[in-house]
Amino acid sequence: TLLIDRAILNALGMTILKDLKDAGCEIRGDDSVRAIFPDAKPATEEDWRTEYLDRIIAVKAVDGVGDAIRHIETYGSHHTESIVTEDAPTAERFLAALDSAIVMWNASTQFADGGEFGMGAEIGIGTGKLHARGPVGVEQLTTFKYIVRGTGQVRP
Repeated sequence: TLLIDRAILNALGMTILKDLKDAGCEIRGDDSVRAIFPDAKPATEEDWRTEYLDRIIAVKAVDGVGDAIRHIETYGSHHTESIVTEDAPTAERFLAALDSAIVMWNASTQFADGGEFGMGAEIGIGTGKLHARGPVGVEQLTTFKYIVRGTGQVRP
């Protein structure tokens, strides 16, 4: 899901959506997105909850970072979230507020990978907070939240 602040939707939305379409993405948008990009299919409630694992993206206009955080907390997986902004206080609010395993600022969510974190081959993902079973020591009681601050990096 891509959330675009309504304050920049008219200025940047068309460019973003056109680039996504040109890259072969099917866009499913809310009414505000469809108003500026009629090629988008209407988004449904289910679209906000779905990770497609395909070239399909649901796009929604939100009223600021608070609205984005509420949407993510309601519909997100609690695995990886990213914000793209030049506004440091907004980014820091996003990073602190979200209850996700990995939160990023100006970095691609493609970096949410065990190998990228120096853990070797990734054998699974977890979004729970307490995963230990059997004997439990201090190490098993530790949970992590990774905060990544970037400058626009992407993975090839």
